[in-house]
Amino acid sequence: MNEPGRPDLPIIEAAWPQPTSAAARYESRIRGALPHRRQNPPPAVSLSLSVRANCLELEVGANFVAATPVTVGRPAQPGVVHDRPVDYSTYGAYTPPAPDSRRTGRDVLVVAPQPFYEDRGTPIAVRRLLEALSELAYNVDVLTYPVGRDLDLPGVRVLRTANPFGLRRVPIGLSLAKLTLDVPLAWALAARLRTRQYACVHALEEAAFPAVVLGRRYGVPVIYDMQSSLPEQLRRYPLLGSPLAQRVLTGAERWLLRNAGWVVSFAGLAPRVRTVTPDARAHEWRYPGLGHPDSPAAAAELRLRLGVPAGAPVVLYSGTFEPHQGLSLLLRAAALIRVQRPDVRFVLVGGNGEDAEVVRRQVAELGLPDVVRLIERQPRELMPSYLAMASVAVSTRTGGGNLPLKIFDYLAAGRPIVATDIAAHRAVLTAERAVLVTPEPRAMAEAITALLADRRRAARLADRARAYAASTLGWPAFVTSVRELYEEVIARPWAGNGEPSPRADAGGQRREEAIDACIQRRQ
Repeated sequence: MNEPGRPDLPIIEAAWPQPTSAAARYESRIRGALPHRRQNPPPAVSLSLSVRANCLELEVGANFVAATPVTVGRPAQPGVVHDRPVDYSTYGAYTPPAPDSRRTGRDVLVVAPQPFYEDRGTPIAVRRLLEALSELAYNVDVLTYPVGRDLDLPGVRVLRTANPFGLRRVPIGLSLAKLTLDVPLAWALAARLRTRQYACVHALEEAAFPAVVLGRRYGVPVIYDMQSSLPEQLRRYPLLGSPLAQRVLTGAERWLLRNAGWVVSFAGLAPRVRTVTPDARAHEWRYPGLGHPDSPAAAAELRLRLGVPAGAPVVLYSGTFEPHQGLSLLLRAAALIRVQRPDVRFVLVGGNGEDAEVVRRQVAELGLPDVVRLIERQPRELMPSYLAMASVAVSTRTGGGNLPLKIFDYLAAGRPIVATDIAAHRAVLTAERAVLVTPEPRAMAEAITALLADRRRAARLADRARAYAASTLGWPAFVTSVRELYEEVIARPWAGNGEPSPRADAGGQRREEAIDACIQRRQ
């Protein structure tokens, strides 16, 4: 029941008059003033709205119903986010809840500064997160770039920022296009938090900086999704690899880790998080892989399409062709392997743009066009056929703290793995389920050749990899990790620095006091 002075009156099929400027600006606050009740509705009634002394008052006929405080200020910029306009003609209409309606208080804003969706690293990780949140019945708004394709997931809505320059492509890594699109993304984030109430904000990569600042302002807890280390990721760019730039970037990352309410990092980055912020509320993603590879028939058909002879051993690499992936190392190892095993074929999947051209030139320089197949980036749903064809799956990354997403797919598919012995790979790979070698061509060549010659060892490694993935990296385990993280966040909103959000703790009390003041002024 409502408090005295606030009648328990359901509002249905209400026809609003032309809204005042204050009403148009504070649509979300008006919505909160309407006392909806899920019961048999009475006949339609007329409504009256007015603003007096910073109080928004609602009347039904001649009867005063409710009041809520407003702060008249500058309206939000229109068109910041492509969203449907407010329809005041049906405002207050009663809609019976669907049997499977989602619960209130579970609205989440995911901020992804990437072209979403595309079949590449971070967008794939975001998709897995959204699929889990959808399964857990959260209502998710995804604020992202105006580039990429939409996904049809229950409870998930993709909101794209403005595209004033008509950009159609965003390269992997730092680029002018990315910097250009980050500005309207930050403005759109501010607009969303100013006009909508979310249980939490889940911000990836650099979007976490404005998210933390705005989250503290509006009392919304923020999860920083750390897909990579900022100084490590930018070290290879001119100027940003200098000692001064690295100190600045390290300081910025330290600030972010200490001020975000929660940090969830890619596998391999947790040690860095705990080193910088020992008391951080840190979680680590363990993504589910693609699962079992396709049938032998699908693999045979793919071999035919690629010109790979039947029965020829295949060494598979999947992922981007960026320099830090170590494909130069792999190609030099391929040149060594070719001397002993000219029947081996190397299939490298995922190359686009200038990075692919660099690799193509290296293939020509090493005289490997007859044994190396370079394949552009493929839709994720086609990758099981490539995995089914692989005799050995490789990851030749030479640095970086975050585990390559491909490793999860290799493990789930049960492929024998040869990988460089770096900290990122050791986050999930051990000698029991992979061969780890020093990042050097001869060591890589010897490991691949030995594994191709020892089928029993290859089978043991594959079986252990598949068993580990099934027990630790499956879809149910991932959904459970997402559920536990979000239950922890929503149960206790934080503003960073380990302190509860003052807005979250005191906001409700201040609002009730302001509402009581409005009612007393009205009486």
